[in-house]
Amino acid sequence: MKGKKHRRSFKVGKSRRATELLQLVHTDIVGPFEVVSLGGNRYFFTFIDDYSRKTWIYFLKEKSKALEKFKEFKEMVEKQSGYHIKMFRSNRGGEYTSKAFNNFNKQYRIIHQLTVAYTPQQNGIAERKNRTILNMVRSMLKSKYLPKTYWTEAVDCAVYLLNRCPTKSVKFKTPLEMWRNIKLSVNHLKVFGCIVYAHILEQKRKKLDD
Repeated sequence: MKGKKHRRSFKVGKSRRATELLQLVHTDIVGPFEVVSLGGNRYFFTFIDDYSRKTWIYFLKEKSKALEKFKEFKEMVEKQSGYHIKMFRSNRGGEYTSKAFNNFNKQYRIIHQLTVAYTPQQNGIAERKNRTILNMVRSMLKSKYLPKTYWTEAVDCAVYLLNRCPTKSVKFKTPLEMWRNIKLSVNHLKVFGCIVYAHILEQKRKKLDD
């Protein structure tokens, strides 16, 4: 036992799925990034609805702003969907275990599921989503030779696309279709980093201005 003991592997796809919107929300914070974004941010904060697999992203300058963003997220999604957040799953980072965070969850009767220490597999949905986002971000920045300071713009774009792409977790629908229950178009999508021109209104330019 002392010479060969190892952890058992975690079974993939065996966790219980939510049966309605906001029954379970997965979350994680990624960072700090070594390069500060154009807006002065060093972290991004993800929320994933287990039922629809729709993802929301928030950018943070400091981890201490996590509760503030969670309150903002909670109010928005509950008003949009008509449902209430029932369970919330995260790791044991200090931003999630603070007294203020615990009191907020108690106030709104939200069950906070915390992973076991050194066991990120228990928050696998959020961990895998973050990995997917970062893979996309690196690819987009490098393919267009953009500086790393544009990482927040790339993260925003990656999440926007993932919400509109098919996923194995949701059959025959995209996460955004599951969330809104309507068919959505992707005709407006452009290649990340392509050249665009902003039109200046006639009222805001002189006769010889561009």
